[in-house]
Amino acid sequence: MRRLTPVSWKNVRIEGPFWGPRQEVNRAVTLPIEYEQLKKTGRLDAWKLEWKPGQPNPPHHFWDSDVAKWIEAAAYSLATHPDEQLSRRVDEVIDWIAAAQQEDGYLNIHFTVVEPENRWKNLRDMHELYCAGHLIEAAVAYYEATGKRKLLDVLCRYADHIATVFGPGPGQKRGYPGHEEIELALVKLYRVTGKKRYLDLAKFFIDERGRLPHYFDLEARERGEDPKAFDLGKYDYNQSHLPVREQTTAEGHAVRAMYLYSGMADVAAETGDRELFRACERLWENVTERRMYITGGVGSSANGERFTYDYDLPNDLAYAETCAAIGLVFWAQRMLQFEGDGRYADVLERALYNGVLSGVSLDGKRFFYANPLEVDPQAYLCRPDLYRPQAMAPTRQEWFGCACCPPNLARLLASLGGYVYSQGKGELYVHLYVGGSAEIPLDGQVVHLSQETRYPWEGSVRIALRLPSEMRFTLALRIPSWAEKANLWVNGQVVELEPLVQRGYARVKRLWQDGDVVELDLPMPVMRMEAHPAVRDDCGRVALQRGPLVYCFEEVDNGPYLADLALSREATLRSRYMEDLLGGVVVIEGTARRRVLTGWEHQLYRPAWSQMREVPFLAIPYYAWANRDVGEMLVWIREV
Repeated sequence: MRRLTPVSWKNVRIEGPFWGPRQEVNRAVTLPIEYEQLKKTGRLDAWKLEWKPGQPNPPHHFWDSDVAKWIEAAAYSLATHPDEQLSRRVDEVIDWIAAAQQEDGYLNIHFTVVEPENRWKNLRDMHELYCAGHLIEAAVAYYEATGKRKLLDVLCRYADHIATVFGPGPGQKRGYPGHEEIELALVKLYRVTGKKRYLDLAKFFIDERGRLPHYFDLEARERGEDPKAFDLGKYDYNQSHLPVREQTTAEGHAVRAMYLYSGMADVAAETGDRELFRACERLWENVTERRMYITGGVGSSANGERFTYDYDLPNDLAYAETCAAIGLVFWAQRMLQFEGDGRYADVLERALYNGVLSGVSLDGKRFFYANPLEVDPQAYLCRPDLYRPQAMAPTRQEWFGCACCPPNLARLLASLGGYVYSQGKGELYVHLYVGGSAEIPLDGQVVHLSQETRYPWEGSVRIALRLPSEMRFTLALRIPSWAEKANLWVNGQVVELEPLVQRGYARVKRLWQDGDVVELDLPMPVMRMEAHPAVRDDCGRVALQRGPLVYCFEEVDNGPYLADLALSREATLRSRYMEDLLGGVVVIEGTARRRVLTGWEHQLYRPAWSQMREVPFLAIPYYAWANRDVGEMLVWIREV
């Protein structure tokens, strides 16, 4: 059913001027910082199982996942950039994990030393299967990166144990995770081992979700609790309100939803389940057409970190958790493989360059949990009833008590090479324009491909092919939805694009020769974007976008009271590259209008006679905000 297969991150080397430095910062700064935070907070030593009741800092029920994501990120990094110190650190942690495994294969810090009597008794809240999923992903990545089997063997034992506990058989639990994640992890384990029981278990968890009698009610009663006392409300919080094939709208906790939908897409791809795929399509349309921010952020409410209702996309109270945008990237990549449809790649790119990348500072040392589209630091300080402390801070933080986002960012950035290309029978797809090189297996041969580009600052891309012999295949180049007048050349000869474009890709089919060169030009004018009229917070406003990047206004560049700025429809918008600003960015400049501030002494209100004045403005890429002085930030500006 799946037409394409992503080219492995092991086969792609990123060296371009945009993503190359970001991967280097991730490798040289972020990974060591996260290791020290895991060590400082007790997450690493917890694997030694030395904690005793009554001691401080008991291992939390999702600590396992934080360590697992760090191992996974390290694995991706080691595959392309060997590092003896990092390798030693990872192997040491793996030794602790292996030693912590119980005789029956069970593996979870919290339920081994803190609550051993409560294994598998609260799937709704306690993250056992979620942690197992992240450990499985780490094991698969480390094996694929290094060939070392120790962690993989440990997690195969654990997955085998889980398969004895859960399933439709006599004496088995018909439960499923309250926080989804293990579904997609089990598919990865199936793909690397070839053992179908792991795919079957992933399918079981997906098929069982939302069926009646409701499993979370059954287990709550077994614990002696009233199911109605669940403080996060209805079943839709964890997407168990309906069987997954009957769900039509994205509900509940956004990260859980993204992981579930990714797992659904994986199972559909492996089993040929078209009904499950159609459910994914319906949910995709609901998310991207009614419940997604222009930055690719999803999950608009801090209350439950969740989706709310169609077109409810407030800017200043936007939660848009970094992990949720990362999950959207995961889901988009999976949907993209079915038919090579560019609408999935467009969203993947939107989330990656905006809602994901904003989650980490330019120096790689600090992180955002939530990613609002409008910020007034004073509102955050004075309204704790509306803003979740720390998670919604107007400055990035060094770490979080719930530290899911930092290692999640690290693993996505380290594995970015796996999102650039796909291959199918007689087809090679280029999804992202990223400088570097790749070795791509295609029809029994290996295509060596290199990209030269300054994307996203410039839209010119040069692709050179090295082939063992002439090959006939289709090279499919993504034409982003924002690129209205793209141009294409093959070996210097103009190629008419319009007849070649299908589903957002220019499909160039020919007999390729060693040394062939393809050049693509994607013009990047500044675009004024508007939102659907039902998005009440954006009525009368526009956002600026250039290429894949959404822009924002910061107080440090434009002064206070950003909400008073108004952009004329006739205003000329210019872009230019500023090498010495924020590591080198293209900014957007022009003039806006704002009220003259004189005459307001001793007045809060007055008749509307204020004079307007023209003021210069400067907008920067959204991902780069909050890397200078603390101040206001605004994405959607009033239009007059």
